[in-house]
Parts: sequence; C-alpha cells; structure tokens
Amino acid sequence: MGQFRQISTFVEVVARGSLSAAARAEGIAPAMIGRRLDALEQRLGVKLLQRTTRKLALTNEGAAFLEACQRILGELEDAEAAVAERSIKASGHLLISAPAGFGRQHVAPLLPSFVAEHRDVTVALNLNDRIVDLIGEGVDVAIRIASLPDSGLVSAKLADNKRVLVGAPAYLKRHGTPQTLADLARHNCLAISSEGSQRGWTFREHGKNVTLKVSGNMGCNDGEVLHDWALAGKGLAWRSMWEVGAEIESGQLMTVLDQYAAPGNDIYAVFAQRQHLPLRIRAFVDFLRHSYAQPEYWRARAA
Repeated sequence: MGQFRQISTFVEVVARGSLSAAARAEGIAPAMIGRRLDALEQRLGVKLLQRTTRKLALTNEGAAFLEACQRILGELEDAEAAVAERSIKASGHLLISAPAGFGRQHVAPLLPSFVAEHRDVTVALNLNDRIVDLIGEGVDVAIRIASLPDSGLVSAKLADNKRVLVGAPAYLKRHGTPQTLADLARHNCLAISSEGSQRGWTFREHGKNVTLKVSGNMGCNDGEVLHDWALAGKGLAWRSMWEVGAEIESGQLMTVLDQYAAPGNDIYAVFAQRQHLPLRIRAFVDFLRHSYAQPEYWRARAA
C-alpha cells in the first residue's frame, strides 16, 4: 500500500505542477507529500524530480518512470471500471452484422435467448456477406469467419472452424473418391462464382497453402445453394464445418482430401477499438462464446 501511495503521489505532483497543489488536492501537509517522494526516490535509487521552491522538473529517469506509472494506474482504473460495470445491467441498442448463412444458422436462433437474459437490450441483425464498415455504418459488432488481417479493429475469437471438401455418398459412389488434389480435375466441383470470377479452393500441400481454380457445370454466389447441390449429389463442395457439420455427423455428406486441409478460418467477433467497451457488446460476445463452447450446441444441430 505504501509503495502504491508513493507512485500515485508522484504522478499527482507532476500532473498538478507542485507539491503544495498535490497536498491541497489530498488534504494533507506539503511536507507529507515531500516525504513520500523522498521515500520513493530512495527506494528506487534514482532522482525522479529536480525540486526548487519555484518549479519542478522531471529527470530523464523520472520521465520514463512517469510514463510507466501512468500506464499502470490507467490499467488499474480500467480494471476497476470493468468490474463495476458488470454489476450494472446491459442496456441499449445493439446492431450486429453477420454473414448471411452463418447468421441464419448460428446467430439468429440464439438472439431470443440473449434478449430474454438481457431485457434492457434491443438487437438488430444485419445479414450480409460483404465486409461492413463498422464505424461508418454504426455496427456495434460484426461476426467474421476468416484469418483476420491486422487492422485498427479489436477481435475476440468465438469458435474454431475449418473448411472441408464434401460430397454426398451417392456422388462418391458414382464418381469415386479423389485421393490427390490432381484428382479434382476429374470431378464436378461446385464453387462460389460471382460476376464470372471464382474464388478458388485453398488447400495445404508440401507445407504451403495452395489455391486451386476448379471446374464444374454449376456455380453460384450463394454458399447455401452449393451446400444444397452437394447434398443432392451434384458434385463436390468446399464448405465450412459450421455449415456441413450436421450432415457429416449424420452421414449425408462425407469429407474427402482431409490430408490437404488448410488451416482453419475461425469465427470471430469484431468491434471498433474502444477503451471502455459498452456492457451490451461484452455481454453479447460472451454469450456467443459460451454458447459455441458447449459441445451439446453443435451436437444439437447434428441431430
């Protein structure tokens, strides 16, 4: 406690510009402030302040120590505020953005339970496959499924996810099971296609990620359509586990070329960087993370 008081006194003296001003703010004698500073400098073995009757000046060591102290005190204030806010009800309006397919399956069904738990929060869910501008569009939190690039945004991982290549048993019986990436040239591949351009499928081969342009007799810009075509035995599709996990569990779809699977595109909540994140956003992110962490959540969708 004594060491903390010395540090806070040092920061207060610098902020107010004199020992007497710091003493008045704390309601004690200036001599007490001086003794605290003397004890701090003696303990550290360095001179932090050059003091005269008229002014104070930080030494080089004092300037470096001040920056560290301000950071520590700021983090302590943040910690106390975070704990205090947890005793306050989450409230206000929450605008959520999510990819269309994932949002329909794994965000929308959870929202009634969330608002029942947080009755002072209202929500609006925007399903959109484009990358939204959180700040420009006023979005509080966006769900993204990707390897996130460095940015000025803050992200919180919600769940693991990976992409798998799947086909219906009937399709694989007719056309055989591919054993290598080269075998895909002989298969009907159902790929995302938008404005005549194909994204390609990414695999891991010889320690490197490789993206292949595949060919097939049908393409679509909607992943749910590709999912349905694969279930109907029309070809192979490269889909996320969150989308096809239930059908793999039930045997309606089978994975192939698992040995070439690329690192996963995990599921994240993304929000604009703020020093004090509103409780409604923290509560929603925690709610999703907790829901997705339950094995029975995913098993229920495989039933």
